Amino acid sequence: MNSLLGRYVPYDSFLHRMDPRAKLFAVIILMIPVFMGYPSFSMSFVMAGISFALFLFLCIAGHISFLSLLKSIASLWLMAILLLIFYCLTPYSDGQILFYIGTLPIYLESILSAVRIFLRLFLLIELTMVLTSTTKPMDLTYAMEWYLKPFSYIGFPSAEIAMATSLALRFIPTILEDVGRIMRSQQSRGVDFRHGRISVRLRAIASLIVPLFVSAFSRSYELADALACRGYDPKGKRSRYRVLRFTLMDAFKLLVAIAYVGAAMYLSLANVDFFALGGLDVI
Repeated sequence: MNSLLGRYVPYDSFLHRMDPRAKLFAVIILMIPVFMGYPSFSMSFVMAGISFALFLFLCIAGHISFLSLLKSIASLWLMAILLLIFYCLTPYSDGQILFYIGTLPIYLESILSAVRIFLRLFLLIELTMVLTSTTKPMDLTYAMEWYLKPFSYIGFPSAEIAMATSLALRFIPTILEDVGRIMRSQQSRGVDFRHGRISVRLRAIASLIVPLFVSAFSRSYELADALACRGYDPKGKRSRYRVLRFTLMDAFKLLVAIAYVGAAMYLSLANVDFFALGGLDVI
């Protein structure tokens, strides 16, 4: 399970050179068009396609392979099925019925809603991968700590929260590798994760979850000991070897992201529908 989610990939690209504070802010605001509502499903899918093209360009610029992106979302297939089942059970008063399962009507809008939610999750993972693959963990920690710094004056543990979040992102690929290693180890002992009755599969999953939790707790204790040995004190005043500086190029990149988000917000809030304007009868 070679996933790049949460793993820094060293390259010399304009994304890698971008100030992590500006990059984190850009990623957060770029999520706005992904989750905003649009007047029709067609408009939602068009905006999702535009966001996908933009994020794919960022992946290519950051030297992130599309195959690695597909591997990172491979575990979403179960969520996609659950979303489809949930929305198919949701009735629509004026919906278009595609077919019946017994006496249960399946609406076209239900399937399109499930697809829209799945696309949002896909785009969210794609954008998160761009951030974590082009930003060093310590730089990401510094960016989050910089944004949370004003809250520290009222007693909010900004440094601890930033460090914990950075470590959580850093250990995502490690945990995924542990899952693959434990699965191969259990399969060599005859455990079958893909065949058999549901009860058999649940027992097989239990044989995967228990060692995974043991490994995760073991790594957390080792990390805590390593931080203690290095004298890490989250409440102490720390100096930095490399001081981050916000440049004019960072401001330009941030303005481009803000312009895109502003255009998407206008289309959403003004209920602009290109298909309706063209006289096309689409959903």
